[in-house]
Amino acid sequence: MPANLDIDQIFREDPANPLSGRTLPWEETRDGITVVVEPKPHWAEDMRAFRLNLREYCRYADWAALGGRARFYGHIDTCGDDVMMKARAMIAREIADGLWG
Repeated sequence: MPANLDIDQIFREDPANPLSGRTLPWEETRDGITVVVEPKPHWAEDMRAFRLNLREYCRYADWAALGGRARFYGHIDTCGDDVMMKARAMIAREIADGLWG
């Protein structure tokens, strides 16, 4: 990665990794519904897909199979936008700390 790396570039390059190797959340839209997929480590049972602007989530496997017909559950404090903002803040801190080059 180039030395003048920025957050947007990091998010653009992450999708080049295979699904199991992705480390940053990403957006997917199906059936008019947009979710943010929260990646999990290899040992996790499944990833979660959070509705972009609603505090609801579903299992990623259900989202992949059923799209907008997947069953969403309420989540007390997180929506997809929150997941993306936290990831972007984490990357910004890491860049400021010199961990990206």
